[in-house]
Amino acid sequence: MKAYELLFFVSPSLDEDSRAAAMKRIESTIAEGEGSIDNTEDWGKRKLAYEINGLSEADYTLIDFHADPASIAELDRVLRITDAVVRHMIIGRYDRD
Repeated sequence: MKAYELLFFVSPSLDEDSRAAAMKRIESTIAEGEGSIDNTEDWGKRKLAYEINGLSEADYTLIDFHADPASIAELDRVLRITDAVVRHMIIGRYDRD
């Protein structure tokens, strides 16, 4: 298992149920790949550097997790097709292995 960091953001106008459903889908995808979530931080609403899809602010979430490198492609695919997630980035954390 390798350490990874996932940072994603959603529209700040998104209701809590949709936000929770997106988070549940991300957690289940990590768990299906036999990964484990170490920490989840809700960064809250932040101003974007530039407008994306008509948004000037977004609600950020950071997830630290361990997973098999082969399961990262599936997580990336799920994040791309999840309508609630506007943008995401998965980074390998080699300082935490």
